[in-house]
Amino acid sequence: MIRILGTIFAGLFGLAFGSFLNVCLSRWPAGESVVKPRSHCRQCGQPLTWWENVPLVSWLALRGRCRTCRAWIGLRYPLVELAVGALWTITLWPMFVWFLVPALPAFIFYNCLAITVGKMILYWLLVALAVLDAENLWLPDWITLTGAALGLVFHVAVAYIAIRSILGGIGPREFTATLSYLLGILAAAGIILLIRWLYWLIRRREGIGLGDAKLMALLAAWLGLPGALLAFVLGVVLGALFALSQLAIPATRNQSGRWALGKLPLGTFLCIGGIVSSLWGQTILAAYRRWAGF
Repeated sequence: MIRILGTIFAGLFGLAFGSFLNVCLSRWPAGESVVKPRSHCRQCGQPLTWWENVPLVSWLALRGRCRTCRAWIGLRYPLVELAVGALWTITLWPMFVWFLVPALPAFIFYNCLAITVGKMILYWLLVALAVLDAENLWLPDWITLTGAALGLVFHVAVAYIAIRSILGGIGPREFTATLSYLLGILAAAGIILLIRWLYWLIRRREGIGLGDAKLMALLAAWLGLPGALLAFVLGVVLGALFALSQLAIPATRNQSGRWALGKLPLGTFLCIGGIVSSLWGQTILAAYRRWAGF
């Protein structure tokens, strides 16, 4: 019962933070404050009542339209709320098992709690970056770089607590592991920079933005280099499938020259790959190792 009630609460909490994220996603690109003014229709400016601000329920009740001017609100609002709510629910569901384990060592519980909170932060950041890149082709440095630094600090802190609790202290091996982790972050960003440089040599124009390199650093900081590489592969595959689907549309195919000059939100696909890697990365990598005979 504790696990079910706790998971339901986590889902509702995620919906609320998803609703706040929608406010941020609407106002950040315009340089507006996320605090003032209060929530309002982006078309007519009418302030929203409390019942128009209930996550997901209000959008369904209003059928996706403003109550005053009937302007279309957009699918992004319920999708973001559902995404954050679902991801936080999936993340917290295993956590509540530890409440039922008798005589559980405190450091194990707190270590699992820290990892769970870290994943919740990561998912919130990835959903935000995915939408910002999809709608504005914008991966702001103050999210990607701050998120990468936060991920590195989080990884070092969790590892320090675990090692200190088990071994009683930090040795040279642990410092070497931390240095290797930092080099992995730089290597993940370097992959994008290398592709960007090669594309420029061939086409003499920019093909991948620097924001994608910083996003790869964020993914490596939270997921490690193997997890970031998996996210990269998944993101490239998803991006290629999206591009092929666009070519399959007759209107787009007839404007092939214009389409070739268009831009794909690679960051959006990398974020989706990062979420998949975080959730099922170990299973996917283990299956790949068995298939490859490693």
